[in-house]
Amino acid sequence: MQIKINHIAKMEGHAGFMASVLQGDVKSSKIEVQEGIRLIEGVLIGRHFKDMPVVAQRICGICPVVHNLTSIKSIENALGVQVSEETKKLREIMELGQIIHSHALHLFFLSLADFFDIENDLKLVEKYPEMAKKAMRIREYGMEIIKVIGGRVIHPLNNEVGGFKKIPNADALKKIVFSSKEVLEEAMVLGNFFKKIKLPDFSRETEYVSLSKSGKYAIYDGDIISNQGLHIPVLNFENNFQELQKQKEVIKRVEHNGKSYMIGAIARINLNRNKLRPEAHKYLESLKWKFPNYNPFNNILAQMTEVIHAIEESSYLIRQVLHCNLENSLTKSYETKEGSGAAAVEAPRGTLYYHTEIDAKGYIKNVNIITPTAQFLSNLEEDIAEYIPRIIKLKGKDRERKMRAFIRAYDPCISCAVH
Repeated sequence: MQIKINHIAKMEGHAGFMASVLQGDVKSSKIEVQEGIRLIEGVLIGRHFKDMPVVAQRICGICPVVHNLTSIKSIENALGVQVSEETKKLREIMELGQIIHSHALHLFFLSLADFFDIENDLKLVEKYPEMAKKAMRIREYGMEIIKVIGGRVIHPLNNEVGGFKKIPNADALKKIVFSSKEVLEEAMVLGNFFKKIKLPDFSRETEYVSLSKSGKYAIYDGDIISNQGLHIPVLNFENNFQELQKQKEVIKRVEHNGKSYMIGAIARINLNRNKLRPEAHKYLESLKWKFPNYNPFNNILAQMTEVIHAIEESSYLIRQVLHCNLENSLTKSYETKEGSGAAAVEAPRGTLYYHTEIDAKGYIKNVNIITPTAQFLSNLEEDIAEYIPRIIKLKGKDRERKMRAFIRAYDPCISCAVH
């Protein structure tokens, strides 16, 4: 039997799916990428490092902030540039805003309809108008954070190597803090709504990988850890994870010790759940999960938990920076020199990694970008291969609907993967 889905809608980028099943045994399982390679790394080589954050954030329209921040951090590490604590906090707040608005989009408007067997999303909004409004309000909160600090929501202008071009407006930051209480309440209501959804009971053991930092739910920085004992600095990422270029594929897959692994919200929750903010911790406790939790469908509820955490954490950090001297976040002078640097930041879909080499005049000699979807694509395919026998007896359209739901629960970003 051949199973083929020509196009999977409601995810970033274009992809289909194909599987071959013989007498109930899945012989092959493959995400078919329907986009050409974009060669962004090649475009960056030979350009001045100041161009890199501007170009790199064009890799994705949903998560440009994390590409911007990770590229900037890798350049700063290559040049030995030290930035202020105020700069680090503002950057972290921006990434929390990125996570909030990306997760809110995926949770309600991309994934939810799958679990109500609703094909037309307008019918979903008509059926749950109040929940749709809450999802929009939450997303707007995250977007406002990015706009106030970065200058605009898509492809921010204000952040650069060494700091920020201008400090954010204090009154605008205060308005965000003031609105955070109401937005948090709306997120809790939306979270309770998502708790009532009956997600499929599926589990396959895998390795979870994410950033980790002492005393903090790591988003902006930290070491790389896994549930199988890995604990390394970001600089050693490429020594421990292997990129594979398969024939006729435009995506470089990534393995750890020859095996697939999982990143993203469910990995972060499994590894860092004891560092969640209070309301997020309460919400996670209410799910009554047993850990480790290996059900990829639960990535949806893990994202909901992170939305609650990110609202709490962003409000806390903004209150902190309002009591700081934000002039310290303005870009300071630094020396251009030859160097090599690596950096990682948690994107909504998982750990994003950059490694940049710069020559003495400031031009990029080499850059390697490893995106979240490239890292978890093989894990997704292996999960689907084990899931298919459970749904193989369903009618074609019903089986296809279940598989689309499975793939969308992972929240892949094909545009990032073919960078």
